[in-house]
Amino acid sequence: MAQDRMKIDKNTLALYTPKLVTVLRNGYGLPDFRRDAMAGLTVSIVALPLSMALAIASGASPDKGLHTAIIAGFLISALGGSRVQIGGPTAAFIPVIFNVIEKFGYGGLILCTLLAGIMLIAAGLLRVGTLLKYIPKPVVTGFTAGIAVSIFSSQVKDLLGLRIDKVPGEFLERWETYFHGLPSWTPAAAVLSIGTIALIVALRHWKPAVPGFLISVVAGALLVYLLGVPVETIGSRFGEIPSALPVLSIPHIPFERTAELLPASFTIAFLAGVESLLSAVVADGMTGGRHRSNCELVAQGVANVGSALFGGLPATGALARTATNVRAGARSPVAGMLHALFLLLFMLVLAPVMRYVPLATLAAILVVVAWNMAEIESFRHLMTGPFGDRVVLLLTFGLTVAFDLTIAIEVGIVLAAFLFMHRMSEVVAVESNVSLIEEDRADSDRPPQDQRAMLPPGVEAFQISGPLFFAVANRLDDVLNQFMQPPHTFILRMRLVPLIDASGVTALTQMIERCRRQGIAVILSGLREQPRQILAQMGVAEDGRSLRFAPDFEEATRMAATPVDKG
Repeated sequence: MAQDRMKIDKNTLALYTPKLVTVLRNGYGLPDFRRDAMAGLTVSIVALPLSMALAIASGASPDKGLHTAIIAGFLISALGGSRVQIGGPTAAFIPVIFNVIEKFGYGGLILCTLLAGIMLIAAGLLRVGTLLKYIPKPVVTGFTAGIAVSIFSSQVKDLLGLRIDKVPGEFLERWETYFHGLPSWTPAAAVLSIGTIALIVALRHWKPAVPGFLISVVAGALLVYLLGVPVETIGSRFGEIPSALPVLSIPHIPFERTAELLPASFTIAFLAGVESLLSAVVADGMTGGRHRSNCELVAQGVANVGSALFGGLPATGALARTATNVRAGARSPVAGMLHALFLLLFMLVLAPVMRYVPLATLAAILVVVAWNMAEIESFRHLMTGPFGDRVVLLLTFGLTVAFDLTIAIEVGIVLAAFLFMHRMSEVVAVESNVSLIEEDRADSDRPPQDQRAMLPPGVEAFQISGPLFFAVANRLDDVLNQFMQPPHTFILRMRLVPLIDASGVTALTQMIERCRRQGIAVILSGLREQPRQILAQMGVAEDGRSLRFAPDFEEATRMAATPVDKG
C-alpha cells in the first residue's frame, strides 16, 4: 500500500515538474546555451514592437505590454510544461482588457488578472488541462476569428489618424463613432499605415527570416524623427517610456467589485488556458516533444499573478512567438527566459527613442496580426462541414464580434454539447436497425492476434471504436507516437466509427499530413457512409499514394503489401 502511494506521489510530482528542471537534469551544455541565446534574441526582436502594440490596443500604456512580456514571459518559460513556449501579452485578450479598463479602470484589470491567475493555478492542480483540449474546433475558430475582427475594429482610429477623444467599447457604437469622425482623418497616418502593411507583407514574401515588425517600427520612427511626419506617436500620447526595472506596484484594487469582475476573470483564464495549450500542442508538433498540460496551466497562473503585481497585463503562451522560437533553434526553456531578459535590456537602452514610434505603424502591425489570427482558411474549411458545426462556428463568431466574448464561449460550448447529444441519439437509432449497417465480415470474426499476423513487414494498424468527434479527435495525435520505428504504411481501421464531425476531420487531416511528411502512406479501411460523406465534403480524398481507402481490413493489408508508385 505504501509503495503504491509513493508511486502515485512520484507520478503526480512528474506532472508538475517544469520542463526546465527536466532539461537541466538530462544535461545542458554550452552549445545548447548558444542556440537558446540566439533563439531568445530573435524572439525578443519580434516581441518588442508587438508587446507595445498589444498594450496600446488594450487601452493601456506601451510599458505595460513590455513589463508583461518580461515578467510573465520569464515565469512561463521557467515554470512551464513546454520546452519552447514563449509567453507574453497576446491579441486574444484585447477586447476583454479594453472593456475591463473602460468600465473598472486599471485597478479593476489588476484584480481581474489576479483572479484569472488563481483560477489557472487551481485548474492546473485539479488537472483541468486534460479537459481543455475537448473544446470543439468550431468554437475555437469562431471566437478566434471574432477576436480578429474586434482587433481590426479597435485600430481604425490610429490607422486613419482620426481625431476622436474616446472610442466606445461596443462594436456597433464604435463604428458609428468612426463614421462620424471620418472627416477628421489624417492623410499622413493613413499613408503610413498602408506603407507599413505593404512593407511587412513584402518582407514576409521576399525575406521571411527578416523581422518585419521591428523593421517597420524603426522605419516609421525614422520618418517621424528625420522628416517630422505629422502623426501621433507613443511620446505624444503616453510620454516617455520608463527606462527602469519593473517594480512591485499595486494600484487601488476595487475588491468590492469582485463579483462583477468574475465573468471577465473567467474569460481571461479560459483564453489563457486554451491559447497556451494550443500553442504548446503546435510546438510539440514542430519539435516532436510532449508538453505537460497541467504544469503549463499552473505556470500560466503564477505568471499572471506576477504580471499583475508588477503592473502588467494578462499573459499566455503566444503561438507566433513560440513558432519563431522553434524556427530559431531553441533547445530548452532557457530561450524563453533569455527572450525576457533581452526585452528588459532593450527597454532600458531604447526607452528614450521609443517616443518617436508612430501609433499608425503599431496599428498596422496589429492589423497584420488580426489577419493571421482570423484563420480564414480554417474558417472556410469548417464551413464545408456538417450543418450543426457551421451553426456553432457562425454563432460563436457573431456573438464574439457583436456582443461579448464570455457569452460567445458559453453559448458556443453549450450548443456544441447539445449538438453532440443529438448526434449520439441519431447513432443509437441507426445502430439499433441492423439492416442499415453493413457488417465488415472480412475481419469481424478473427481474433486480434490473427489480424496482427496478417500485417506485412513495415505495416502498422490502429482501430478506432466509436464516433470521431471533438472530444476524442485529439487522441489521433498520440497514435503515431506509439510506434518505436515509423512504418512505411499505416492502416487506420474505421469500420467501428459511426460518425465524424469537423473537429474529427481536422485531426484526421493533421495526422495524414504528419504521416505524409514522414513518408508514411495511410490507408483508411472500412469507412461507413457518414464519415465517407463528410470526408468527401471537406476535401479529404484518395490520392493513390499518401492516402488510400479500402473497403475492409483484408483488402487494406493487400494494398499495404503492394508497392505504391511514387511518381
